[in-house]
Parts: sequence; C-alpha cells; structure tokens
Amino acid sequence: MVTAVLGLTVVLGDRAEARNYAAPLDIFGLGTPRPRGSAHSTRIPLPKPRPEDAPKAADEAAPEADGKPSPDKPAANKPAEAVPPPEKQLSACRIALTQEIAVAPSIPDIHGPGACGGEDLVRLEAIVLPDKRKVAVKPAAILRCTMASAIADWVRTDMVPLATSLGSTITDLDNFDSFECRGRNRIVGGMLSEHAKANALDVRSLKLANGQSIGLTDRTLSRDVRERVLHSVCSRFSTVLGPGSDWYHEDHIHLDLAQRRNDYRICQWNVWDPLPQVAPLLPAERPEEAPPREVAAKSEGAKDGAKDGAKDGADEQESAKPAAAPDKPAAGSGTNKPATKKRR
Repeated sequence: MVTAVLGLTVVLGDRAEARNYAAPLDIFGLGTPRPRGSAHSTRIPLPKPRPEDAPKAADEAAPEADGKPSPDKPAANKPAEAVPPPEKQLSACRIALTQEIAVAPSIPDIHGPGACGGEDLVRLEAIVLPDKRKVAVKPAAILRCTMASAIADWVRTDMVPLATSLGSTITDLDNFDSFECRGRNRIVGGMLSEHAKANALDVRSLKLANGQSIGLTDRTLSRDVRERVLHSVCSRFSTVLGPGSDWYHEDHIHLDLAQRRNDYRICQWNVWDPLPQVAPLLPAERPEEAPPREVAAKSEGAKDGAKDGAKDGADEQESAKPAAAPDKPAAGSGTNKPATKKRR
C-alpha cells in the first residue's frame, strides 16, 4: 500500500515538471500547454480636473435648448451644403481678350444635343477700336473665344484702314448668324455645321458713320473694295464662303476657323462685276413749261384733222386727172400686133 502511494506521487511530480518544458519533438506546440505569465495590473490615468474659468455644461447646452444650433455644429435636420465646384481656370485666349479689345463677357459652356455647343464661349457685343470707339455687333454673337478674337483682330487691323480710305469710320457689324445647333446649309441630318460649334460667323455688311455701308456681296459697290475684303478674310480664316460657292451664300459671307487635315483652307467667293447700267423703265417726268394735257390734246386733234383734209384734197386731184395714153410700142421692139387704122 505504501509502495503504491509513493509511485503515484512520483508520477504526478514528473507530469508537473513536464508542463514547464515542451517536448523536444513537439515542433508545432501541440504538446502540454505552457504556463501563462502572471498578469500585471496597469494604472489608468484619470482626466485632469476642469478649470474654474471654463463655461459650465448648462451654458453650452443653452443654444441647443433654445432651438438655435451653435455656429460650430450644424443642425441635425439641416442638409449638408454642397461644396462649390473649383473655379475654372481662364484660357490664354480669355486672358488676352481684354476690355481694351472687345466687349465679350464669358458665358457658361453649352452642351446641346449631339455634338452641339462648346467650351470657353463668349458673347461678342462690340469691338473696341484702337481710338477707343466701339463697333457694335448687331445682334451680339455667341462664339468661341478664339473665333471672337479673330473677328475683333480682323476689324481692328484690316477693316478700319479700309473705312478710312472711304472717308469714314465703322460703327456696326451686321451679324447674320452665329451659334445655332444645325447641320450644314440647314439640311436635316447633314454634317454638323461650324455654327453648331460656335466656331463660325456670317457677315452681311459693315456700316459706316457717314451713312454708307460696305455690303460684302453688293454688286453696286466698287469691285476693288470687295476684293480687298476678300483677300483680307481668306488670309485669316480657314473657311470663306460667298457668292459662287453655293446659292446658300449669295447674300452674305461665311467665316469660320474649322480645323482640317494638313491645315487645308477653303476660299470660295466670286467678286462679281458691277451690274450694267439699264435705261429706266418709267417715262420721264412732264416738264413744267409744257401746256396742260387738255389743251395739248385739242391742238393735237386739230392738227390731225387738218392733215386728213389735206390728204383727201390731194386724193381728189389725183382722181380728176385724165388717164394717161398707153405707151406706143417702140420701133423694132419685135411685137407682132397688127396696126389699127384710125377712124375718120
């Protein structure tokens, strides 16, 4: 009995020591569990005491109790304000197109159906000349900034000297069409026009201060003046369409800055000769020294009656003359008619 008790004690002691050391072949730690380390108690720091000069909790809750949210905290039922979009950076064209060159305020981008519209748009209202006078664009044209800048430079650089050679200055630019979402030549389903991209302007005339007008397609205008305008626009714009291109552009000039492969340009504008001078269709006005119409009609009737009477008298005298004797045949005429004897 004593022997059994001693053996059990030895076995239990060996197992207690085995728990402190892992088995040499127990690679994955699946053997006897290792003893856990003793837990050490940590001291949690307490917050500092509230200073005496700090506002009380009742004062902080007062604005919310009155129903007015504090400025620092938005109301719970108030939706969050939308963050404003970042400001769009100005293009180089917009920076260069100042008030000293043109009155052209910027307008929002247009995104119409299909590919209509554009970005960096302006409303060209007037062109400011070097002497600070303004050329009004009537009506105002919706254009891309680059197209508006090209129109302003054309008027300031080329058209002002032309008007000066005519003895006047430019006051208005007749805008026939600018931005319009449509196909070319207004054909439904056709290729998109540059007007739909706000990249084109149709011009009919330039009005002068002395009342005259430079009609770009006016055949009564000097051919030299119209040819100067032709060479000017064809050197500045990539597309110029006028009389002779098609019957859609017989009364105005189309200008645009379309981008084509290899910078291909189109200039189709026939400067027709002036129309020939035609005699007036209406009769000339009655001179002031002419007699009244009634007196003139009576005098003309009397003259006609006298002429008729003289003619009738001449006819009576002709009828009273005796008939002329028949001509005798000449001797040797070769006629075989027998000679007739005269009666006694």
